[in-house]
Amino acid sequence: MQWIRKAWWWGLAGGLLWWMAGFGHVLGAEPARQTAGDESLVAKARQIHVMALTLDTHVDIAGPRYATPQLDPGIDHPRLKCDLVKMAAGGVDGVFLAAYVGQQARDAGGYRRAHQAVMEQISAIRRLATAMYPGRCELATTPDEVERIAATGKRAIMIGIENGYALGTDLANVARFRDLGVRYITLCHNGHNQICDSCNPAAKLGDQQAEHHGLSPFGRQVVAEMNRLGIMIDLSHAAESTFRDVVAVSKAPIIASHSGCSALNPHPRNLTDEQLKMLCVNGGVIQIVAVGGFLKTPSPERKKAIDDLAKSIGVTERDFAAATKQQQERFQQEMANLERRYPPASLKDFVDHIDHAVAMAGIDHVGVGSDFDGGGGVPGFQNHADALNVTIELVRRGYTAEQITKIWGGNLLRVWRKVQAAESHSASVSIN
Repeated sequence: MQWIRKAWWWGLAGGLLWWMAGFGHVLGAEPARQTAGDESLVAKARQIHVMALTLDTHVDIAGPRYATPQLDPGIDHPRLKCDLVKMAAGGVDGVFLAAYVGQQARDAGGYRRAHQAVMEQISAIRRLATAMYPGRCELATTPDEVERIAATGKRAIMIGIENGYALGTDLANVARFRDLGVRYITLCHNGHNQICDSCNPAAKLGDQQAEHHGLSPFGRQVVAEMNRLGIMIDLSHAAESTFRDVVAVSKAPIIASHSGCSALNPHPRNLTDEQLKMLCVNGGVIQIVAVGGFLKTPSPERKKAIDDLAKSIGVTERDFAAATKQQQERFQQEMANLERRYPPASLKDFVDHIDHAVAMAGIDHVGVGSDFDGGGGVPGFQNHADALNVTIELVRRGYTAEQITKIWGGNLLRVWRKVQAAESHSASVSIN
């Protein structure tokens, strides 16, 4: 199921926490009450938040049923951390919705199924803006369009693809996806693919630690084609070798749409200080992720307590999504006590990663990529309705209005415009 497709990778502990949050356990309420005490600080943060163009570069959708009556993003949906109501409540102006496909076999059937899955999700994203709620949101394919749409009070909806596996081996698919509005492609996911090596090899697919040792020959063609067509290259999920190769050959800046900092938590999905410095030289941007397991390593005691709780109510990794109402309620009640004993990653940890990225890469190279509805959400920043809390914490730490505006969207738009400029340059070179 799409709802739990990333939970398996974290294991039982992380998956159960995400499941709990999906049923509306509002862990963010306490930090919000604490920050509201300082009225002057909160008032300043509100003013900055209203003026800033606030963008999130990575939110997952739940497959082709997204933007249907069965899963309606136009209501305050209890199963969604990002919907139009929460975006409006939190003052979030725009979001990249990701058409995700997991890594499977690299054969004709696998490529066909991956391409079809992504096409269905792109259709769902487009349906949200063009058929369901054209009066409340609109598709954006350029930075200028994002700014224009936000100025009208609508939400800007942008399209990304998570996993270049969906390209198959046909380079022409890059242009096909662009014509449908795709403006970034995450080159890989969990498992090596035909384009590059992943930071998380998939043993079940027979992956070794390294396969291409970075980009494959086809991957180099994909990078060049994305440059030519003005599509941002996303290196979240990529191996360090892939990161180095792309930075070396790309004619445009890159993004990491939902990653953290390895120095604060040495998780494979996070960028090292060396990568952050390379990102600065490249002119790109890291969008800090709000997945608790990427921000902070859970203590062994916390892991054991969650595992014991799951066993006590009869929930296992394979069936927790089908738990009864009674099991759900008991789990949420017990987790409230467990959270106090073993605090999880929180808004503070999220902004700690922003701080570190700023220190390593510079204020012009950091943004926000929550990974909501794909595992993201921490106390204080549990969904888009909590977005003001991020600004409050940034103000608390001494960030200026100009710096916060860069983090919330300015840096991404700068990179996007440079990618567009590289497209124009590539086009003029090819004509001559």
